[in-house]
Amino acid sequence: MVYLHRIYTKAGDQGETMLGDGSMIDKTHPRVKSMAEVDLVNSLLGLAVISCQNQTWQEQLNIIQNNLFDVGADLCLPISPEPVDAESNRPPLRITPQYITQLENWMDELTPSQKPLDSFILPGGTELATRLHIARSSCRQAELVIWDLVKVEQLNLLVPQYMNRLADFLFVLAREANNQGGLDIKWVPGLALKQYPKTQTK
Repeated sequence: MVYLHRIYTKAGDQGETMLGDGSMIDKTHPRVKSMAEVDLVNSLLGLAVISCQNQTWQEQLNIIQNNLFDVGADLCLPISPEPVDAESNRPPLRITPQYITQLENWMDELTPSQKPLDSFILPGGTELATRLHIARSSCRQAELVIWDLVKVEQLNLLVPQYMNRLADFLFVLAREANNQGGLDIKWVPGLALKQYPKTQTK
């Protein structure tokens, strides 16, 4: 259980923050940036939830929001051979294959009934689909920042893999919110050239 007795601590006023193992780290470090990006994805999912009328989707998005806190907990604690709590000998909270399998199972349930993709699609359509696309693109950004962290520190590789699969799921769910893809807006390559073929720039 986490107890927050006071929101502001002033501990980070010098540009550093504390990780789960008690070590101090610069706030511009890729690890901290990764946690911030994951936090942004979570907030954007909150926006999606409030415009979602489907109870199953609401429950799935709520589970994902909770999972993203687990992702943050994993990122917050550098990999170490020692347990986080030596007295209780409890292992640290880490993302496991089950987190990824859950997303894949949800996608496998939705994809067969959707309109086949014959083009890339633009973010848009219904309000819920648009909000899911915004969260999806933020999720892709979070994944990239986490891979930057992998280059400099040892990390549980299931973390960026989970973010990758989450972006995929949000894409699939956005299509479901667009009447199973029926309201998707297709990308038209070179649309401006087709509409204004003789236009010349000065």
